Amino acid sequence: MSVKLSHVSKSYSGKKAVDNISLEVGRGEILGFLGPNGAGKTTTMKMITCYLGQDEGEISVCGLDASSEQAEIAKHIGYLPEHNPLYQDLYVKEYLHFVAGIHKIANKSKVINSLIEQTGIGLEQHKRINQLSKGYRQRVGLAQAMINDPDVLILDEPTSGLDPNQLIDIRKLIQELGAKKTVIFSTHIMQEVQALCDRVTIINDGQLVVDESIESLQSHMSGDHVITVRFESSISLDKLRTKHKGIRIDEIEKNTYKISSDSGIPLNAELFDFAVAEENRILEMKTSALSVEEIFQKLTL
Repeated sequence: MSVKLSHVSKSYSGKKAVDNISLEVGRGEILGFLGPNGAGKTTTMKMITCYLGQDEGEISVCGLDASSEQAEIAKHIGYLPEHNPLYQDLYVKEYLHFVAGIHKIANKSKVINSLIEQTGIGLEQHKRINQLSKGYRQRVGLAQAMINDPDVLILDEPTSGLDPNQLIDIRKLIQELGAKKTVIFSTHIMQEVQALCDRVTIINDGQLVVDESIESLQSHMSGDHVITVRFESSISLDKLRTKHKGIRIDEIEKNTYKISSDSGIPLNAELFDFAVAEENRILEMKTSALSVEEIFQKLTL
């Protein structure tokens, strides 16, 4: 495994930010690392990069011990932090040459030109970093994370500040990287997780809540039935809630509702009965699996 955590914990002022987490991520995997703000995501990623040390447990990266082989791990890892630290007064290309020098990269100019093309910053490469938009600063941060061609790439909110067109480009790049590297990335954009990830890990209050493939996760939660139903005319939501305890109803457009239940009992027949009793008609009905966003909310709220 490229990254392995065994019973890892980290505390601040006596409060556990990360509590007994065990996790393995292999080469060629893209792991979506999710959790609400303050859940312990960033702390965990900083421990993997050796920026922080763990209080308990063991961490290995590419077979190297994070407690004693930090310098070697740095050669195998690339990291884009949530708050992207850049030298604002340097020009883009100048900054990338500086980072390449730290990593003692051979053929610096060739590597940097390739990264500039990959991350789409060619038109901005001769500007100072403080002249760039937030989206382009993110791209520069991604380029520096990739500059040593790392085996493990850790990205904390890598698409923050990108416009829709930039999002498409960076998502494509992450997919390409994930085919041959280990990619761990944190995001609050659930569509990205479904589009990019092989697996999803969710932590809440420092504890591991889920570590599964998206398909497996949705399958395990198949007891939750989500139905989208369109009635011919408006309905009384209070009557429907009274008849079926424990259901959640969201009106998504006129006379169209998303109805979910964790009872494990399909509601299709009951909704038809309800429509008949109310002298209404159902014009459309479909059942769907919970989205990653809906699963995330159920597990962390």
